[in-house]
Amino acid sequence: MIRKNNLIYQVVMGDIVPTFYDACIHSVQNYCSDYDIHHVIQRKPKLKIRPLNSQRSERAVERLGYLPIYEKENAFELFDDYDNICILDADIYITEHAPNIFEHIGDDVEFAGVKEKDLPITNQYLQKIKNYSLGQYSGFRDINQTIDSKYGIEFYNMGLMLMSNKLKKHLKGDTPEQFIRRPEFERFVNGEGQWRWSTDQTLLNYWIKKENIVTQDLSWKWNALFKAVQDDKLHEAYFIHFFLSNNLPQKGLEIPKIIQNLSSASKIKYGHK
Repeated sequence: MIRKNNLIYQVVMGDIVPTFYDACIHSVQNYCSDYDIHHVIQRKPKLKIRPLNSQRSERAVERLGYLPIYEKENAFELFDDYDNICILDADIYITEHAPNIFEHIGDDVEFAGVKEKDLPITNQYLQKIKNYSLGQYSGFRDINQTIDSKYGIEFYNMGLMLMSNKLKKHLKGDTPEQFIRRPEFERFVNGEGQWRWSTDQTLLNYWIKKENIVTQDLSWKWNALFKAVQDDKLHEAYFIHFFLSNNLPQKGLEIPKIIQNLSSASKIKYGHK
């Protein structure tokens, strides 16, 4: 097999997906073409992870019969084929002025991402990440973390994960399913206590700290959370993440127009729920 240097991996699951995903995915395709990056879109489930002792809502598990968020970890089995892998959520739009992200990871780095505390965030979202981070991470006693009076506990937003194949050693030979099924992760998959609504974000942030993985903090411009970032900063972003699109007045239908004119973002009302 000929080794390919860089991969962007995306997952789109289910028969019904938001229509604005098309515009986002198209931007990723153009980006990959411009920088000679291999692009893979996984559209069929492989892992079909279900909680062993679910404490999640029945709808969260039974809507598809599995938890689709853990399908992203299928990319872990590709480290033998690529030097670097970027797992990118399907609701991220790449702007035309974005540089090559793979040129921004250090030689010794195993994982790089954007910490939400580093965003030029709105005052409204500042309180949200503080409450969220304390709820998700304050109960851990086996990892080193500090509590900031302003931001709470720092964490990476896992809508964008940039990894080198050096991360493979921390998988310890596990397949993607074996990795997610590690006993220390079962509480996250089950949705126990404060993790009832958690995604792979909590699991992966815990893992990074527990394993002392070599990390790099990327500029906020690589994962600008729409309506968490101040509107007047949005035009500086490279990757715009339309997370929580259901909070928009038209449930995301307005996103293609926003993409065409980012200055219109200030006119959009948004509620952080």
